[in-house]
Amino acid sequence: MGPRRGQDGCVLVRRERSADCAAIEQVHTAAFARPGSAEVPVEVALVDDLRASSAWIPALSLVACPADDPGTVIGHVCCTRATLEPDGVPVLGLGPLGVRPGHQRLGAGSALVHAVLGAADALDEALVGLLGDPGYYARFGFEHSARWGVEPPEPAWAPHFQVRRLTRWTQSLTGTFRYAPAFDSV
Repeated sequence: MGPRRGQDGCVLVRRERSADCAAIEQVHTAAFARPGSAEVPVEVALVDDLRASSAWIPALSLVACPADDPGTVIGHVCCTRATLEPDGVPVLGLGPLGVRPGHQRLGAGSALVHAVLGAADALDEALVGLLGDPGYYARFGFEHSARWGVEPPEPAWAPHFQVRRLTRWTQSLTGTFRYAPAFDSV
């Protein structure tokens, strides 16, 4: 994946390498830290648990780095195997997505989402689901899941649960979305 232009310069998005694991942990620790809390955010363990599971898709774990410093990881996103029930149809769950606080709102998060969606589409995936702010994710083509017959894993999530249809999507892709089992411990 090539450089993506951010407000502060170019951002390089590339696949995660094994040497990036500690930096990815630091990204999520910083991105999801609660002010005044020394508690490690759940997203840190979630990424480790996902990486160790059969739901992990290495080609869909991406990092963002400043183009002038490609060894410094400032953001991370991953998509993992999810399903639509009751038939167990394979789809993707996006998240977590994290960007170091000093680099937020400068284009790294957007570059990561665009890149992971493009990579998922190139891998012939059909649908990506996520729980997040509709105001933020609409810019990437995400829509409320109910519009397309996809129910969130938890009914209370309905206002914030969204899907992004990819090229291989068909109207038959309906059901209840189920994240990878690692999400159950969050």
